[in-house]
Amino acid sequence: MQIEKYVLGPIATNAYLLYDESSKRGLVFDPGMNPDILVNRIQQLSLTIEAIILTHTHFDHIGGLGELRQLTKAPVIVHQKEQVWLSDASLNGSENFAGSDPMIFAPAEIEVQGGEALSFLGKEFQVLFTPGHSPGSISLYDGEVVYAGDALFKGAIGRTDLRDGDYQALINAIQDQLFTLPDNTIVHPGHGPSTTIGHERKTNPFFS
Repeated sequence: MQIEKYVLGPIATNAYLLYDESSKRGLVFDPGMNPDILVNRIQQLSLTIEAIILTHTHFDHIGGLGELRQLTKAPVIVHQKEQVWLSDASLNGSENFAGSDPMIFAPAEIEVQGGEALSFLGKEFQVLFTPGHSPGSISLYDGEVVYAGDALFKGAIGRTDLRDGDYQALINAIQDQLFTLPDNTIVHPGHGPSTTIGHERKTNPFFS
């Protein structure tokens, strides 16, 4: 299994491409704005994308969704609380961002609530409900890696001053859903460098 990170758009959003070289099948997390480099890589590898997973629907994480859908025809996965955010530019924040036109997308094909087990690329991904940065934020854990979106960063947590953010909900979600994972779990966040659960549990200033 290969994992590639692409830093996309004006807010340096991390998109992740997972793929299996032998089967030529892949998975995309958070196709951010200006996704040309990600689109080109998928075409270069001749990948069939099994799903596009949105850890949440803030504009910087969904800006490339139209291009990815057109290219891959893959189903989109989102938490049910943010399904409507895809088609509402005031909710996803694009309406008020000077560097973007309002983003309005068709609904996601698959809604999750948290607690589901999803199978892609021969692996099982646990859906962890990690709200606080946004009401429908999710993280995906495959037994070795957790794709945490904007819940947990290296030395920080997601901001909670955006629409429907909730600081205490985020603290609780990190403690209950993420910090219960093994210490050696790699955390791939929505912005910035990767880290591990053990490192954040011991050193993250929001929990020291």
